[in-house]
Amino acid sequence: MNRRDFVRLTGSGLTAGALAESAVAAQVAAQVAARPAGTPASSRARMKAGTQHGDSDPILRALAGFGVNHICSRLPSAQMGPEWSIEALTKRREHVESFGLTLDMVPLPLSSSEISRSESPAIMLGKEPDRQRQIDDICQMIRNVSRAGIPSVKYNLTFIGVPRTAPTVGRGRARYSTFVYTGAAQEPPLTEAGPVDADLYWERITHFLERVVPVAAEHKVRLACHPQDPGMPKGKGWRGIETVLGSVDGLKRFVSIAESPYHGLNFCQGTVSEMVEKPGEQIFDVIRYFGTRKKIFNVHFRNIAGGFLNFRETFIDDGDVDMLKGMRVYRDIGYDG
Repeated sequence: MNRRDFVRLTGSGLTAGALAESAVAAQVAAQVAARPAGTPASSRARMKAGTQHGDSDPILRALAGFGVNHICSRLPSAQMGPEWSIEALTKRREHVESFGLTLDMVPLPLSSSEISRSESPAIMLGKEPDRQRQIDDICQMIRNVSRAGIPSVKYNLTFIGVPRTAPTVGRGRARYSTFVYTGAAQEPPLTEAGPVDADLYWERITHFLERVVPVAAEHKVRLACHPQDPGMPKGKGWRGIETVLGSVDGLKRFVSIAESPYHGLNFCQGTVSEMVEKPGEQIFDVIRYFGTRKKIFNVHFRNIAGGFLNFRETFIDDGDVDMLKGMRVYRDIGYDG
């Protein structure tokens, strides 16, 4: 990025994070422009720049101005109701399209919140008859999303939410979201689910997938599940929960359950980097594994410094992962999301 472009961007009021991402984007653009003539078309990136900041008019207007043309909207509603009707979802999609954008995804009411604050707690707690009622609602939401012309949904299957410890100071005195397992307070010691070992967690996951994936496949809606953020030690877990979706092996098992081209991952590259000891070396093979199997439905293009059980989230160009190399891996495996 040259000085003139830098001054122009700073004058437009961009945040430090946005400036960093603009710098990376400029570097990528320069690399593409310098590609030798005759490069096969198949090697060109088919990825789309997207975001999940919401769908209010000011946000949509800003995204259209920045050329971020594909979005995930906010959660329509925490419970089945009028906002999940075909008419309301269609209206939401058409409103996004009126700004020249594409509504690629909506969240399901299965967020990353701790189980006591979950919108659909019975699904993970296994409490009947509420579990089946909530699963039935999820299935109807998927049907309505399809009929409204929206191709994918995202969700989490978590008990513990997103644990973090005290933030650390990073570049420009920014506060980096941080997690250090050693000495971290696990309070209270159990969630309302009580102790949940790996077998029980897998039972809850399998029960959900075996009922929901066939509906998604019938209606051609991609189900993108976010991994557990962060990974935890096997056999120890966090607050009595063995977090089976917090490891690469766990994610491999997950995508093999109820196998379908409509069952895959909301691939948070930062979260998956948190699962391994040396993300700067290991993340690329993980991308290749899930990407070549077409299990990456969308990407959270996020960087960290550190690794398993001791990391901090960083600006995109300030962590341990070469993000430009990562982008090339997505390109090379034909990722188009």
